[in-house]
Amino acid sequence: MTVLFSCHAKIIQREVWVTIKKTQRDLFDAKLSTIKKSPLADRIRPRDLKGFVGQEHLVGPDKILRRLVENKELVSLIFWGPPGVGKTTLAFIIAQAMDAHFVSFSAVLSGVKDIRVVIEDAREQLKYHSKKTILFVDEIHRFNKAQQDAFLHHVEDGTITLIGATTENPSFEVNAPLLSRCKVLVLKQLTEDHIRVIMTNALVDKERGLGNLNVEILKDAFDFIAHLSQGDARAALNTLEAAVMLAKPDQEGRRVVSLEIAQEALQRKALLYDKGGEEHYNVISAFIKSMRGSDPDAALYWLARMLDAGEDPLFIARRMIIFASEDIGNADPGAVQLAVAVKDAFHFVGMPEGWIPLAQCVTYLACAPKSNASYMAYLEALRDVREKGALSVPFHIRNAPTPLMKDLGYGMGYKYPHSFGGYVEQVYMPDELRGREYYRPTDKGFDKVIKDRLAFYKKDRNPLK
Repeated sequence: MTVLFSCHAKIIQREVWVTIKKTQRDLFDAKLSTIKKSPLADRIRPRDLKGFVGQEHLVGPDKILRRLVENKELVSLIFWGPPGVGKTTLAFIIAQAMDAHFVSFSAVLSGVKDIRVVIEDAREQLKYHSKKTILFVDEIHRFNKAQQDAFLHHVEDGTITLIGATTENPSFEVNAPLLSRCKVLVLKQLTEDHIRVIMTNALVDKERGLGNLNVEILKDAFDFIAHLSQGDARAALNTLEAAVMLAKPDQEGRRVVSLEIAQEALQRKALLYDKGGEEHYNVISAFIKSMRGSDPDAALYWLARMLDAGEDPLFIARRMIIFASEDIGNADPGAVQLAVAVKDAFHFVGMPEGWIPLAQCVTYLACAPKSNASYMAYLEALRDVREKGALSVPFHIRNAPTPLMKDLGYGMGYKYPHSFGGYVEQVYMPDELRGREYYRPTDKGFDKVIKDRLAFYKKDRNPLK
């Protein structure tokens, strides 16, 4: 297979292209992968699906990518997912399995002229070598509309099979005609367990990894790197390699990687924060209580603590949505709208900039008027449900879709509020609960408006009628 990495040059010149074509290097040749200058994350790439870690929903038994590879079926794909989850590696594995001519370049540095060269070469490969061409475009979302359009006809007629990789939502970043010609596959963030397996494989691999360096990594250092990589295998492997290089061999030739060395390699300190332990619950509790206590400064501190320690930002966003309804409620109905919008904004932006909308939401929620009236009202209603059981629905507010039900009195006496100007005296509670009030709005924020409105509705409602 021919491999072209345009990230090493600003413009792909035809002369360079021809030179590279003549080499016909196999991307997964062991000699190429063990070049010392190549980063560990590049050297250790798995050569087949057997060695691939993560994305079980795509590469597991009978899943789409495994079936495509096993059946040697070429289709144009777009891999959408966060950094370091295997998008590029999967493209290489597919090309290897298909025995296809493989061309790779970055959308950051390539243009329409480069695409034309790829197409011309693809035609030659098919004509003279009977090989199909897989074109892998990293960061395909960075191509403008004209550049994306340049692929259309050639993807359509089978001259090339396109595999694009993007960290952005392709629905917004890839134009519709090209998107319709590709199958979009969503790659998930790797778990800490995935990262641990990948790091372990790199430590024991003597051919392409660190297995010949006699490395001993302490558990707290191993856990620190796995945790702080935040599901990014490339980041984890780069940090691991740096840590090993920082660890000087002792008299026995061992390289012992301690927590201090791991911190130096990552340039981060290990915060006291275990996502599965007590401190996790302590910090999230402090975060919620700071917002409830209307202290935006403290809330921001706890937010920063969680994010810097590697907490899942979407977990924080979910907690803020719950807080917006539970602790602010109708005192500021816009709070939950903002919280949901921030969750969507984080999905769209991701890290590292995703903390910006999260911080905005935290300060808004902390400063908003507070009311737990809706929350408490539901708990009171639930208590009656559980204590009194399934009380009978009053006949006048039952639906009567059949003549028999009408004859039985279903719906009889119901007053349609819109026929009375939007409100009419009427009982909606079961007889046993007439007069019961659960919802008691406060005098804070918009709650006061609702309280006055309810007072108007209820002033003529006689619970004894």
